[in-house]
Amino acid sequence: MTTPDCYTCSKEADFDNLPPRECVVYDQHWRVAHAINTAVPGWLVLLPRRHVAAVHDLTAAEAAALGMWQVELSRALRSLTGCAKTYVVQFAEAEGFAHVHFHIVPRMADLQPEHRGPRVFELLQRPEQEQVTADQADRIGHSLRALFHGHPNVRQPDHGI
Repeated sequence: MTTPDCYTCSKEADFDNLPPRECVVYDQHWRVAHAINTAVPGWLVLLPRRHVAAVHDLTAAEAAALGMWQVELSRALRSLTGCAKTYVVQFAEAEGFAHVHFHIVPRMADLQPEHRGPRVFELLQRPEQEQVTADQADRIGHSLRALFHGHPNVRQPDHGI
């Protein structure tokens, strides 16, 4: 089930036409996208494929897959970016983004102290000239797909390539 006024659900409704940045990899419960309006290359968003407004509403199957996704995406980002660690964050409070989603953010060793921890969110909604471009996000999506090639239970879209 999807909700028409939800950004995430609108993307899911157009699943077969999503570019690599909007559907990096997926399974039956979760889809991975590159964050929009971010200044951080590789900032990923892990999204349930049905509308869920609170973590406690995840099904047992969604919850079971969630941990695997968080760890595997963190490993993939470490491999791809060389990040020191990843931040895994869930709020789902922004207007139009109440759909549960987990931010998987590569925290680089040289990230300025004023952007560490929850202040990393200051690197969202940046001026356009600071943002990761659609082409950059698509290239990151393709690179991440390659890291997941052959991974059990993880699918790669046939579209958007």
